[in-house]
Amino acid sequence: MKAILLQTAGGSENLYLTDIPVPVLLPDEVLIKVKAISINPVDIKTKMGKSLYDDLKTNNASIILGWDVSGIIAETGPSVTQFKKGDEVFGMINFPGHGKAYAEYVAAPATHLALKPLRISHEEAAAATLAALTAWQAMVTHAKVQKGQKILIHAAAGGVGHYAVQIARHLGAWVAGTSSAANKDFVLSLGAHLHINYVTQRLEDEGQDFDFVLDALGDATILSSAAVTRKGGTVIFLPAGVSEEKLKKINDTGVHCYRILVQSEGNDMKQIADLLDKGIIKSQIFRVYPFEKMKEAHEQISSGRTVGKIVLTF
Repeated sequence: MKAILLQTAGGSENLYLTDIPVPVLLPDEVLIKVKAISINPVDIKTKMGKSLYDDLKTNNASIILGWDVSGIIAETGPSVTQFKKGDEVFGMINFPGHGKAYAEYVAAPATHLALKPLRISHEEAAAATLAALTAWQAMVTHAKVQKGQKILIHAAAGGVGHYAVQIARHLGAWVAGTSSAANKDFVLSLGAHLHINYVTQRLEDEGQDFDFVLDALGDATILSSAAVTRKGGTVIFLPAGVSEEKLKKINDTGVHCYRILVQSEGNDMKQIADLLDKGIIKSQIFRVYPFEKMKEAHEQISSGRTVGKIVLTF
């Protein structure tokens, strides 16, 4: 089968296309014939030797990056009862472990998957995995966002951000989103009540007393995020790198501030599938590449100018 491997950390030139054997299933896994995958900033950071690289490199001669897949079940392990051959499924596989999604066939724990809604494409489904799950787990599992609360979402036009705005509106929250001026109309079209231009506007001048802030930027914005959050409110940030000193300073003010790392979870994927099926959330796909153009796809993510998601297809 076709697969893209990373032997050593570095730039996109270190990704190479090759043929490897189809994976052998564990009893609780299914074999997915992949139709579409999506990529995320964590793919880029890991490729460069940061983020999850050291964990994945242990005992692996080479790494197969990627976690987001949508496809058709080609085979099921003997312990799998919830899916059958021919089912169309999608999910985020083995995150933060070795997902091995940059491949024509992917072995996936059945508990990490959901049935793909018939009304959406494999491209739309693949996009709505890591990013949508991150938004869902941040707001529902951790922050427990309630109707009527005030929510601020940084990078609201990005992969996580554009799902977060839609999910927050579904939960009944009042939503503000930050982005550049170029993406103002897009952010408002997602359902945000207020757009904040992060280039020309100070957070402190545009809003106060937010109940919850989802900060996809981390260290650069964490103090200003906390400054506009009410005492007893919550700031969840996604990137690593915020110092313990800053966290203590924020938490001493009565604002709960901490980082989360999304986890593979089939039950949450079923919630995402339901929202997609009902049209409550939609995937914004910035560009679709053929699988063989993975290097170009990585360069697009690295540019920092992607609105929504990057998807690759077989």
